[in-house]
Amino acid sequence: MKALIFAAGLGTRLRPFTDHCPKALVELNGVPMLEIVIKRLQAAGCTEFIINIHHFGEQIINFLAQKNHFGCRIICSDERGLLLDTGGGLRKAAWFFADGQPFFIHNADIISDIDLSKMYQTHLSDPEALATLAVQARESSRCLLFDDDLRLSGRTNTSTGETWLSRHKNGELFHLAFSGIHVCSPRLLPLLPQQDVFSIMTAYVSISEKYILRAFRHDGGSVIDAGKPENMARAAALAALILSDKK
Repeated sequence: MKALIFAAGLGTRLRPFTDHCPKALVELNGVPMLEIVIKRLQAAGCTEFIINIHHFGEQIINFLAQKNHFGCRIICSDERGLLLDTGGGLRKAAWFFADGQPFFIHNADIISDIDLSKMYQTHLSDPEALATLAVQARESSRCLLFDDDLRLSGRTNTSTGETWLSRHKNGELFHLAFSGIHVCSPRLLPLLPQQDVFSIMTAYVSISEKYILRAFRHDGGSVIDAGKPENMARAAALAALILSDKK
């Protein structure tokens, strides 16, 4: 099983921690966020990784070497010349997934107790789904919209009042917050925009007009964006439980 980890972000919200360090190597209880995510994905069965790098990217290269690449095949997708955003980062790394098997995408600053094995199996159980997105009913200004079949149908931004619908369907649309973890089919890759820099969420909504992308709801679980200073203490506590196998 393979995974793409997004670790190229500038980490502006975490300054001054990221003034001399990439966000992915900011530590929680002495353990870099990137290490926590790699170990979580390894526990779910991932043995091959591609990690995009930009801000202080050489530090991530050196860190992986010091850790003997965690006993796995790990390759860096180098965006130090141009930060490609999430969609562009996936498009640049698409060659890595030529084996035709579904793969994880995981943000480096997301700490969660989501059952990743169950999420992967849920994706496999729906052969029509091009992607399965971890989502949760929680407070957020930016939400994805899903119909009662858990099919992606649009997105909304309550802070700007904007809503984008990709599919018009009678009935209620559920507002669910994205949790920064996806499982994708390689069949999605040729449908990505032919441009260098773009958001994967914008692409998903556009693709969902004709194709099926599903929600994986984990309403009872915990997911914490450790890229925000106010969340770091809670993220550290959750990471400690995860790494000790108590959660």
